[in-house]
Amino acid sequence: MLVEPLAPPRSVTPAVPAATGYWARLLPALALLACATRLPSFVRPLWNPDEGYLAVQARLLADGGELYETVVDRKPPLVPWLYRAAFALWGDESLTSVRVLAVGAQLLTAALLASLARRRWGDGAGRTAGVLYLLASVGLNPEDAQAATFEVFMLPSTAAAVWCADRRRPALAGAAVACAFLAKQTGAAVLVPVLWLLWRSGAPGPGRRREVLRLAAGAGAPVLAAALVTTPAGFVFWTVTGSGAYASFTGSELHVLLRGTANTLLLAVACAGLLPPVVRALRVARTGAADLWLWLSSSAAAVALGFHFFGHYFLQLTPPLALLGTAALQVLPGERTARAVLASACACSLFVAWGLLTPRPELDHAERLAREVRARTEPGDRVLLWGMHPETYWLADRTPASRYLTAGLLTNYSGGRDGPRVGERYAVAGAWDVFRAELARRPPALVVDDSRGKPYGPERVPGFQRVLRGGYEPVGEVGGAVVYARSWNPGGP
Repeated sequence: MLVEPLAPPRSVTPAVPAATGYWARLLPALALLACATRLPSFVRPLWNPDEGYLAVQARLLADGGELYETVVDRKPPLVPWLYRAAFALWGDESLTSVRVLAVGAQLLTAALLASLARRRWGDGAGRTAGVLYLLASVGLNPEDAQAATFEVFMLPSTAAAVWCADRRRPALAGAAVACAFLAKQTGAAVLVPVLWLLWRSGAPGPGRRREVLRLAAGAGAPVLAAALVTTPAGFVFWTVTGSGAYASFTGSELHVLLRGTANTLLLAVACAGLLPPVVRALRVARTGAADLWLWLSSSAAAVALGFHFFGHYFLQLTPPLALLGTAALQVLPGERTARAVLASACACSLFVAWGLLTPRPELDHAERLAREVRARTEPGDRVLLWGMHPETYWLADRTPASRYLTAGLLTNYSGGRDGPRVGERYAVAGAWDVFRAELARRPPALVVDDSRGKPYGPERVPGFQRVLRGGYEPVGEVGGAVVYARSWNPGGP
């Protein structure tokens, strides 16, 4: 069996000033590639319920809502604020503005990775890292890869944290870690490679301790500011302590494991150009990339945290994978780079075509339901949608009757987890008391049971069943969702 000879490591060209035109040539190319890979994101009004949730949150914040009080979610505040700002500047009738911001976030991530690779291995490696990242970044189910949600806006901060640590700027690295955490909690996993880089390159003794303190100060200040701008107790509860039942492996174990396996395989296909060089380099040479392996390992742990394995979680793996692939290509024959890019481009084209051509039946259902809700209510009416698709509120342009935008917060049903840990007893602590008070204070004009046979239907959730029996009667049905209108006037005689 013939073995491909290993080429000597290619010489590293020292980084040259940007004035030479390196970035002037690279950035437009990366921008064009970022737009091409995310073209499918613009062809549909929404891609997944997370986008719908964020859109509804942004509207409620614009109407005077308070995050973690009248508007709640198990996420930090940065992305809801970003949606709110985009809607304020460009309107809230479509998600085009946040889709453009998502393209910018991917471009920024690619540029930071290119800068990291260029500093370590030269100009060619910088170009390779940026291109490989963008090609791999859409390698999942389009509803995960093309949506403008938490992970997409988290990735630039994770790349920036490593970039700053690589240049021994601990305070800025800490601020970037904080921004990653404030986009999504698992963004804090990048702290592992950041600490490694600072500790490895820092002066021993007091010098290292000072850098760690600057890192802590840089990370702590933005998080503390976010807590104070919202409410400290609400911030801690909704981002850290209030998700115990959600972050559990119990319930639908086989379903969850199959989902994790499927998404791992999808990402492996997307990384068809990256993984073979990494495997070969591991067999024949050391790449000197301990920090990148730590970055990948900590990101993998973050993906597994909570035991849900949703596809969009896997986006966190793509930056370290792109850099590891670039590192591996430096010790392999030069033609392997072209082959890696070609393989990644072919895989990327398949995922882009998938996003452009595949129908989205759940979106079609949400749009039909939204039309029914609009037809049966007035613009000022409040509506209760009992389901897992908060985008219907946004599509119907109606105000939610409760701060809990999905039945998941009141039953612990989440993304197909339908085992024994679904029901009122597994709801967010105190949620049912608040929910009942909200409906008693301002009863919704319309209630929609969109459970469609799922384990959070009224027959299994007595609290919701009591809501329906408290003055509502069925008046229609849309694709299995039952629409209920008020059968009496609480303010009447």
